[in-house]
Amino acid sequence: MKQWIPNIITLLNLLCGCIAAVFALNDDLITAGILVAAGIFFDFFDGLAARMLKVSSELGGQLDSMADLVTSGLVPGIAMYQMLNDSLGVNLFEDSLSFQSATGDYAIAHPFLPLIGFLITAASALRLARFNLDTRQTDSFIGVPTPANAILIISLAIIVQSTHVDWIYGLLSNPYILTGIILLSCYLLNAELPLFALKFKNFGFKGNEIRWIFLLICLVLIATLQLYAVPCIIVLYIAMSLLNNTILDKKRA
Repeated sequence: MKQWIPNIITLLNLLCGCIAAVFALNDDLITAGILVAAGIFFDFFDGLAARMLKVSSELGGQLDSMADLVTSGLVPGIAMYQMLNDSLGVNLFEDSLSFQSATGDYAIAHPFLPLIGFLITAASALRLARFNLDTRQTDSFIGVPTPANAILIISLAIIVQSTHVDWIYGLLSNPYILTGIILLSCYLLNAELPLFALKFKNFGFKGNEIRWIFLLICLVLIATLQLYAVPCIIVLYIAMSLLNNTILDKKRA
């Protein structure tokens, strides 16, 4: 019976993703974001439970990727679709006259343009499939993990729906900026970019320097910037990984 405990936790991740998708389609991105965060929480603990109970299995690994595709792949795609819809003032099911009047401010405006948000979903599926076959990603990651990318996209969606800072709203309501974020997200998910993982073999500082420093900076950012800290943390994660790679390369040389 205990071998099903990790799988049940994984299924809770999947269910959070399914419900989050419903809220995201209704343009309630804040509730969707909370559910995605809950799903990522379960995603973290299913692997931990499997290791603690010593019941890791191929079934669990495949099920984990399927759940991640929904929670960390589909929902961010819907969120970006809604952000583009809102930025252009369009709806896929409106008539063409409404589209023309709503999208006159942008040369790239088109009734189907928001659908490019689902490129994130496609890139996430590719990243998860490659992860399942890549034996290099046991203690670190190659490319941005799908949960980290999901947190980034969802946090931007929540910020644009809740911020009272005009320049931030203007930045995240610009379809050109959003298109750039989509393309960058797709690239980072599948780039040959080594990134450290928050996996502690022990809790000492030696050997975990970058992890403890990262967590400390995260706490400071959350305390000072609150919601705005989330995208900053993802950027910090990538930047510190690049710095760590440079240091390791110099040591090897």
